[in-house]
Amino acid sequence: MSDYIIGLTGGIASGKSAVEKAFAALGVVVADADVIAREVVEPGQPALEAVVAYFGQQVLQADGRLDRAALRLRVFQDEAERRVLEGLLHPAIRARLRDICQSARGPYSVAMVPLLTEGGAGRSYPWLDRILVVDVPVATQHARLTQRDGIDAALADRMIAAQATRAQRLAIADDILVNDGDLEHLRSAVAELDARYRALAEK
Repeated sequence: MSDYIIGLTGGIASGKSAVEKAFAALGVVVADADVIAREVVEPGQPALEAVVAYFGQQVLQADGRLDRAALRLRVFQDEAERRVLEGLLHPAIRARLRDICQSARGPYSVAMVPLLTEGGAGRSYPWLDRILVVDVPVATQHARLTQRDGIDAALADRMIAAQATRAQRLAIADDILVNDGDLEHLRSAVAELDARYRALAEK
């Protein structure tokens, strides 16, 4: 059982996935909200039934699975409907995250929540003991996005603007990992954090 839980977050293209892999390589259990978000809308799950009850059968594919593209298009055209969707899904995602983290073996575990700042941080996740923010300059995010996703500068700007600001993320941080170096630099930083978290978890 893991009683000490770290919340991991960061802006788009900040390198959260690389940090997640570095923690996992050290034997730390990482629960990923994005993965869980897909699991809770699998056929037969209560969250999918709630989504269909509100949005209708047209958000399902022929095989009974959620038509993500259709639902995404609908909710991004209507802020009120996006909030309804979040209200239907987020409680199930948070509960599953907490269950995975608390049942993990080891002194601590990590909950990776990309939109932790936007989702209310400590108010929505009071069971997090510390929050680690992966931080990079906005210019680095922009460069990585255009290169990684093959998109133009205008779309990269919109994707970055759709999230919390860098300042808002840093305001909720207990720990900050500046990810502007190479992979070895990142692994070294994660190893230092791992040692710190193991010590804190034993107190």
